[in-house]
Parts: sequence; C-alpha cells; structure tokens
Amino acid sequence: MSARFLPYFLILPVTLFLCLFFLYPFVLVAQQAFSTGAGFTLENFRDVTSHWKFSISLQNTLLLAAAVVPVQVALALLMATMVNKMKRGRDLVLYIWTIPLGISDLAAGIIWLAIFEQSGFLNSMMSGIGVIDKPFNLLSYQTPGLVFLAIALAEIWRATAIMLVILVAGIGLIPKEYYEAAEVFGASPWKRFLKVTLPLLRPSLQTALVLRVILAFEIFAVVSALGGTLFPVLMGEVYTYQFDLLNSGAAAAIALIILVISIGFTLMILRALRVPKGASI
Repeated sequence: MSARFLPYFLILPVTLFLCLFFLYPFVLVAQQAFSTGAGFTLENFRDVTSHWKFSISLQNTLLLAAAVVPVQVALALLMATMVNKMKRGRDLVLYIWTIPLGISDLAAGIIWLAIFEQSGFLNSMMSGIGVIDKPFNLLSYQTPGLVFLAIALAEIWRATAIMLVILVAGIGLIPKEYYEAAEVFGASPWKRFLKVTLPLLRPSLQTALVLRVILAFEIFAVVSALGGTLFPVLMGEVYTYQFDLLNSGAAAAIALIILVISIGFTLMILRALRVPKGASI
C-alpha cells in the first residue's frame, strides 16, 4: 500500500465506527425531531417549548451547571496542584480521589440518597447530637433548596475526578524550569500559579471544561435518584417524552435543543480559553 494512503487506511475503522454509532443515530434523531409523519415540520419543537415544564427544566439545568462546574474547576485545580507537589503517596492519593469515576451516575445518586433520606445518615447524625427532635424528610417539595444542594453535592463528588485527571496530566507537562526561573525572580507560590501554571494549563483546562459542561447538560440519573419529579431537568424530559408519553418526536426535539445548548457553550469556552497560534509549552 502506498504511504500516501496509509493514514487514511489507519483511521478508516474509527471513521466507520463514528458513522455507524454516532452519525447515523444523529440523522435518525434529527428526522424524528423535524417530522410528524407528514413531512418537514417544527411542530415538535413548538410543542415541547410551549409546555410549562420546559422553561423550568431549562432553568434548573442551567442553574445546576452554573453552580456545579465552577466549584469543580476550583476543586480540580486545587487537587491537581496538591498531587503534583507530593513527593510520596502521589499515586495512592490520586487513585483514591478518582474512585468516583468508577461509580455510575445512578449509583452515586443512591449513595447520596442514603445520606439525605429521612432514615439516612444526616438525619441520624442531627438527631444524635440534638439538632433536631426527630428525623424529617429533607428531600421534599417543601425543601427545594435542600434538594438542589443534595444534587449539586452528589454531582460535585461524582464528576470532579473527570477534570482532575485531565488537569493532573496537563500540569505534569509543564517544564519545571519555568517554576525554577520564577522562583529565582522572587515569585511567590500564588504568583507562580497565576503566571506559570494557569497560562500553560489553558489547553488542558479548555478540554476539561468542554467535557464537563457537556456532561452537565446531560445530567439525569443523579437528579432522578435524589429529586425525582421535584427537580425537572432537560434530560429528564427526554426520558418522559420517550418512555412515559411514547412521543419520540418530542423527545428528539429536546435532545437537539440540548445539543445546540452544548455546542453554544462549547464555542464560548473555546473562544474564552483559546490558545494563541504558535504557543507551546
């Protein structure tokens, strides 16, 4: 085989896989979203966006992403910096911190449900130290703030490790000579972090943020376990339309709306954290 065509031959299996399991399903979803059996139409989009629950679901999804992602970025940066400064036990600490990656979304929600439910750990602890007289339902329609807090904490615990792994790898690629030079010129640890780590970590931070924001808009299982119908989100509406109402067209329409929102925020992140041409570590 000619060396000219070798790269195309090597990527052929991946290309076929993407076409078969990603591009083809996307085309089918788009067809369902823009048709009702009588040709092209926007009726599915009008139906889902005019429903009273859509605006609440959109607001909850955006609010949860806005609350969770910044906290995860700060925690991942702190944890990644600590791991890279450790002389001993680095691998063990990193392994412990990434354990949530091996836990499914639903399992993570059930774990935190065991903490917040009426017979759970939090109620038992507060009863034991005399803060409350008897256990009460923390996750109810009367306590929407606690429902949101429980979901946010569960999501932060479950998914921060995704960003941590990417940032640890990114910090590890920064030459130590840069830190040594900054230290020679009298830069404090905080100054070295702001002037050396953050600028050179931009490509890794860009990747981590894009991945995390996309996953934040797809949250479903954790919300279902902790909030149920008390905290509707967009992916929950996709499930409801598809399996409860058996309306695949409406479900596909919301799925495309989530895709458009994800693409919009991805472009914003790529623009905000774009790497100048020719820049390298």
